[in-house]
Amino acid sequence: MNELLTNIQKLRHSSVQIKIQKRIQDFKNINTFSAEELFQELCFCILTANFNAERSIYIHEQIHEYFCIDTKETLSKKLRQQGYRFPNTRAAYIIDSVSKKDVLPRIIQIPKRDERRIWLVQNIKGLGYKETSHFLRNIGFDDYAIIDSHNLDILKRYNLIKQPKTLTKKKYIEIENILQKIAKQTHLTLAELDLYLWYLETGKILK
Repeated sequence: MNELLTNIQKLRHSSVQIKIQKRIQDFKNINTFSAEELFQELCFCILTANFNAERSIYIHEQIHEYFCIDTKETLSKKLRQQGYRFPNTRAAYIIDSVSKKDVLPRIIQIPKRDERRIWLVQNIKGLGYKETSHFLRNIGFDDYAIIDSHNLDILKRYNLIKQPKTLTKKKYIEIENILQKIAKQTHLTLAELDLYLWYLETGKILK
């Protein structure tokens, strides 16, 4: 772990820190988010599941205005035209989640961290623990880990975990606790740590 901690600290003393702090500040607009804005961010996180993050950003920018008004079939066609990998499934998830849009401002006010995430996992189709944590991080919560292939690869490379066959809830929480220990040792939030790990793995800072 020491080598990983050293690499993170090097980044914290470079120009990368400024970029990461700016991105974190972008996420801190939670108090100004309307139900519509929360819904749009939710849909972005639905799109990113098992799909390229940069392509998801681009596709979301192109067609997000149709998420609340299209039928499942029409939205699926638009996703397919954009080269999206799972047009039918994700269109169905997005259309289903429209009915939850107006309750999102109330749900994110749930005071208990675990209950907030569990509600979203249980009530929004297409959101597992990773996607829900991604959504919550993107709207300003900094105490959730986004455990994707990049984070798994980097933790495996530094011999902190063994590659899980499946990322069950139990395994997700177990790895999240490992990341929490790293965050504590580097004096970072989980949200900040995720961006540093992403940068170490990809050389990029995305959302």
